[in-house]
Amino acid sequence: MNRNTSLVAIKRQKFNSNSIKMNIKQLTIKTIAFATLVLIIFVHVSAANKPALNRIEPPFWWTGFKNPSLQLMVYGERISETKPVITYEGVELVATSSVDNPNYLFLDLHLSSSVKPGKFDILFKQGGKTIITSTYELKDREKGSSQRVGFNNTDVVYLIMPDRFANGDPTNDSKDDALEKANRTDPNGRHGGDIKGIMDHLDYIKDNGYTALWINPLLENNMQKVSYHGYSTTDFYKVDTRYGTNSDYQLLSAEAKKKGIKMIMDMIFNHIGSNHWWMKDMPMKDWINGYPNYFITNHKKTTIEDPYASESDSRGYTDGWFVPSMPDLNQRNQYLANYLIQNSIWWIEYVGLDGIRMDTYSYPDKEMMADWTKKVMEEYPNFNMVGEEWHINPAMVAFWQRGKINPNGYTSNLTSLMDFPIQNALVKSMTDGWGFNHLYETLALDYLYPKADNLVIFAENHDTERYFTAIGEDIPKSKAAMTFLMTTRGIPQIYYGEEILMKGRKSDGDGQLRKDFPGGWEGDQINAFKGTGLTSEQADYQQFMKKLINWRKGKNLIHQGLLKHYYPMDNLYVYFRYNNNESVMVILNTNKEDKILKTDRFVESLQGFTSGKDVLSGNTVTDLKNIVVPAKTSMILELK
Repeated sequence: MNRNTSLVAIKRQKFNSNSIKMNIKQLTIKTIAFATLVLIIFVHVSAANKPALNRIEPPFWWTGFKNPSLQLMVYGERISETKPVITYEGVELVATSSVDNPNYLFLDLHLSSSVKPGKFDILFKQGGKTIITSTYELKDREKGSSQRVGFNNTDVVYLIMPDRFANGDPTNDSKDDALEKANRTDPNGRHGGDIKGIMDHLDYIKDNGYTALWINPLLENNMQKVSYHGYSTTDFYKVDTRYGTNSDYQLLSAEAKKKGIKMIMDMIFNHIGSNHWWMKDMPMKDWINGYPNYFITNHKKTTIEDPYASESDSRGYTDGWFVPSMPDLNQRNQYLANYLIQNSIWWIEYVGLDGIRMDTYSYPDKEMMADWTKKVMEEYPNFNMVGEEWHINPAMVAFWQRGKINPNGYTSNLTSLMDFPIQNALVKSMTDGWGFNHLYETLALDYLYPKADNLVIFAENHDTERYFTAIGEDIPKSKAAMTFLMTTRGIPQIYYGEEILMKGRKSDGDGQLRKDFPGGWEGDQINAFKGTGLTSEQADYQQFMKKLINWRKGKNLIHQGLLKHYYPMDNLYVYFRYNNNESVMVILNTNKEDKILKTDRFVESLQGFTSGKDVLSGNTVTDLKNIVVPAKTSMILELK
């Protein structure tokens, strides 16, 4: 090989060496770039899959409760992969519980008696590092909150369906976040009534003598249709935006109290709406009864008390759904039970409630309901809670009242119930040949109740036929019924519009029983709030109710006095309310002609009295031995 050949070979060798170096360098750059890309993708994927926090409920709490325990429901994607840490004097994280769904955690806190109001961080850690920080607050309870006096038999309750009462803020009728928009032409649609509409007419409520407000549910009902009634809750801690905000609810309660009006919240433990956020990501497999293969309840209420009832029939009542759009809650799940109990206490404290009306009281698990009432009453000893047990048999209703000794050993802590037996008797007394005997015989069964004078009495509500319609649109009979409600034992409740003889048949659908209150919407030709556009009969009846209710407001005799009644004769029902200082004689007459009431059989109640002044007419009766009772007239005689 000559010198030139050697030089060429050397150059080729250098070229190949440089090529290899360049290839290695290029490969290294590509490898680094690829590795970087993989790392970036990994970081993004890891960030996307990192546990998240969506909500903590209750959203805040208070210091100073007798029960030191607080259970927080924590929800967020894969939140169970974290370890919560709390460092705040007086707050101890006793337990952290994972459940079926990894997107939930339940934190059990112990709040010492010395814990101070304030904010603290809940740190959610993973691998020793804090990946989520959430600030939680313990508020200071309102002074005297625990001694709040609930509604009682000194009150007359005004029941309002908020969507149908008054539209104070038309801008919230249809909200972007609400599935159902306003449609006032649809009896079953949203009509636009709201919290501001109620607030705007507090003076009307006060002037007409009402001292407590029971408002049908205000919580979010974000359903596709027929959501106006409020009984399909989709968020337990949020007022429906079409009614207003949580703060609006607080303000309503505060303004009502300034006018001497108490606030009763309508609650539902039995079921939720199918669009509740739980249904999109269920906490536990047994959170909902029968899910997804649910069945409709058999509505056999007697299976709860029946000593011979089968277990399948009992579960067929309590575990069945009302309708497919109302999933049935399983209160036997302790986490759910705690959630519902705390939710009640949260609203009592947050809004300053004076009472709770519990829907479908006997449908949920009865042991949980006993525990709920017990824990609420422990925190608020003077509180009042009324349950709905829609049955006309007093024995069925009495089973649930606190103090009742039941053969099966069940102990209830519920203070009050809706008196459906009296409501049924009020209708029958005006519609069949037995007349007032229905009322007389129903009242005679009051021995079944531990405290009959704490029952809520009524002629109609949002679920029944309008009373005026049910009795054949007979005004004198309707006046007799109202006279009875305002003078007998118990806590009277009037359904909005009852004071102006609003009509509605059950056969026409619930929407027709819940018509708009005239005057609550701009452009209404009739304004019952101002008394304009009413018929003469409606205007007279409205004034009659106003006079009667305001009279009752100041009568301790009616609130606390004794009752003595005499069996009805000749379509006349006579009874007395009395105490050591005074006495009132009530005469109900549905006859089409005047009657002379001979009073010798009432001597034990009339002894010592010589005259009486009729509260309703203003007339004085000077002869108490033979009282002339005008046709179709009721009398309330203040005896002298």
